[in-house]
Amino acid sequence: MRPILYGILASLFFSSTFVLNQTMKWSGGNWMYAASLRFLFMIPFLLVIVGVRGRLAPLFAEMRKRPWTWLGWSFVGFGIMYVPVCFAAEYEPGWLIAGTWQITIVAGLLVAPAFSVMVDTPAGPVRRRGKVHWRGLGISLIILVGVGMMQLSQAQAISARELLLGAVPVVVAAFAYPLGNRKMMAVCGGRLDAYQRVLGMALATLPLWLLLSAAAFWQDGPPSSSQAGQALLVAVCSGVIATVLFFAATDMARGSARKLAAVEATQSGEVVFATVGELLLLPVPLPALPSLLGMLLVVAGMILHSWASGSKRSPALPDKESGPVVSP
Repeated sequence: MRPILYGILASLFFSSTFVLNQTMKWSGGNWMYAASLRFLFMIPFLLVIVGVRGRLAPLFAEMRKRPWTWLGWSFVGFGIMYVPVCFAAEYEPGWLIAGTWQITIVAGLLVAPAFSVMVDTPAGPVRRRGKVHWRGLGISLIILVGVGMMQLSQAQAISARELLLGAVPVVVAAFAYPLGNRKMMAVCGGRLDAYQRVLGMALATLPLWLLLSAAAFWQDGPPSSSQAGQALLVAVCSGVIATVLFFAATDMARGSARKLAAVEATQSGEVVFATVGELLLLPVPLPALPSLLGMLLVVAGMILHSWASGSKRSPALPDKESGPVVSP
């Protein structure tokens, strides 16, 4: 029961990204500050976490070996992921962005052929190109239907331009996240843990965050104390607390395929928590009935996908590091 509780708490803190991005928008904050300050504030916390664990030197050694690879794929995994999500917050509510973000589950299946995996054969381990798992993709279509229902319902309240500017960036981000993070996992080859990898990717994208901050400063001057505080909350809640909780939950559930699948499924709670958070903190209307039904389909699709994935895992999972979290 404790891994499930940790997973639910992690989804609660992850949902802060979508809610606080909206509060920053409503308070007149520049979306480029929302994107950049989250990582600028997150880096010191990760430096402390990795430093206390005595793992800074191995990280920097890995980054020096392939600096351009770190810069390029970190830009994809973090930059092309988070910048569009913050931009989309200018045009769509947080609950809709949280729901659309779950497309990353489908994206993760579709980008599989871009990577090679080790497969055990009678002749020994062989590296083969990944394949699309059509069964999982079929189940994930439930998520796509749910997202479509939410977007179509929202289309009645906003213009076509706003719908495109809100939905398309999130879809792009949902594909960039698994692509960039899986590539970096392959580059690291198990030599770095998840905290080291996330810190390394954040440092590799530091020029982007500084550039965005400079552009925002040129447009609107320095961020307000309110926006800086909210960005700090996103960094702490989503970048630190939620990550630690989710890693702890997956560690506790690692020995059981079913328990691990259940922990993964708890992340569908982001949609619910983001909706409740917006309704409590912002003067926004309750989503229409089609949107609520779409949310239910997204949550159901994620749960089914996780359980189907869990049924194919071995009963005793190998003791390897946790992958990157499934939320921005």
